This record gives sequence, C-alpha cells and structure tokens, in this order.
Amino acid sequence: MSSLVLRSLSILLGLFFIFIGIMKISPHISKDLHRDLRKNYVKYAKVFPLSTLLEFKIPSKWYRRSVGGLEVLCGLAMVLIPSHKIKNAANITLLLLMFLAVYSHYMVSDPFERSGPALVFTFMLIGRLVIWYQASRREAALAAAAQPTANGLKQE
Repeated sequence: MSSLVLRSLSILLGLFFIFIGIMKISPHISKDLHRDLRKNYVKYAKVFPLSTLLEFKIPSKWYRRSVGGLEVLCGLAMVLIPSHKIKNAANITLLLLMFLAVYSHYMVSDPFERSGPALVFTFMLIGRLVIWYQASRREAALAAAAQPTANGLKQE
C-alpha cells in the first residue's frame, strides 16, 4: 500500500514541478503567467539569502531560469528514475527550493494567496520523505525477520 502511495506521490509531485519549471523558463504554456513570474523574480532576486553573505547580486533572469531548470530536472528524476536514492535527492533539492520560495515570499511581503502553494508543496515533499522512511523501515524489519535461524539464533 505505501509503495503505491509513494509511487503516486512521486509521479504527481514530479509532474507538477516539471509544469511549474517549464512555466518559469518558457512562455509557451502561458504568456501572462510567465510575464508575471518574470516580474516577481525581480523582487525575489533582491532578497536572495546568499547575495548579502557573498556580496554578489544575482540577476533575476538567471535566478528564475536556474530555479525553473532545477525544478524540471528534479521533477523528471521523480517521475522517470526508479532509484530511491535519486528520487530522495531530487525530493530534498525540491524541498530546499520550496524553503527558498517560502523565504522569498515572506521577505517581499507577498499575500498568502502567493505563498500558500509553496507551503502546501513543502508539506507534500516532507510527507513523501516520511512515507519513504516508514516504508524502508518496514521492509528492513521484514527482511530481518525473514533471515534463517539455526539453533534458535539468527545467522549473519
């Protein structure tokens, strides 16, 4: 049951991030939304957390494109690649991007309608990691219980 939930959640989250990443990179899906994202990333680039630490101003165009590219890449990994290690690395990368998005929305005082989706997908990514952790622990416990025993002791 949990593997079905995990697989479904991975595919749905992956498809969502592919869609959102493409919208950040290209105006082919929606020109109005792409124009709105370009305008908003000018504000988000000004509050990028590492810009003050490194004394480097990141161009909003490259900030938007790199975030969109990472979202597409990680979304493709979550949809297409069967390895749990790669899926979890993509999940953690997307989770860090969502933390960055929530931080950016907070710093520019965006209304909740704008920051709400970032919060929802943050919790969904956390939930996917929790489901994977529980499923892997259950599989490890079942594998340990299935080990053959000799004279009442488990053989290693």
